[in-house]
Amino acid sequence: VAAQKCRKRKLNAILNLEEDVCNLQTQKESLKKEHSQCSKSINQIKQKLNSLYHDIFSRLRDDQGRPVNPRQYVIHCSSNGSVFIIPKHLAKPEQKQDNRKEQKLEM
Repeated sequence: VAAQKCRKRKLNAILNLEEDVCNLQTQKESLKKEHSQCSKSINQIKQKLNSLYHDIFSRLRDDQGRPVNPRQYVIHCSSNGSVFIIPKHLAKPEQKQDNRKEQKLEM
């Protein structure tokens, strides 16, 4: 009787583990789909941001009416919502990194 109960517990444990594996595989597939959707959304947002960046710089002019060169300037958004166009050499390191990311999007 003890051996029979032991075998039954072992079978129950195996069935529970198989059910857990099945649930985890389903969850994994769901997470893969979600990851794919998030990646697509991120890429769309990056494309929109890149388009906006180009649109802004295509409309900007300096004091003499010449177009502002996006290779020499960066867009800076402050914490209070103000937006500035500043020379790259004055930009903080994190702004330069952001600009490098934007340039990679252009390629």
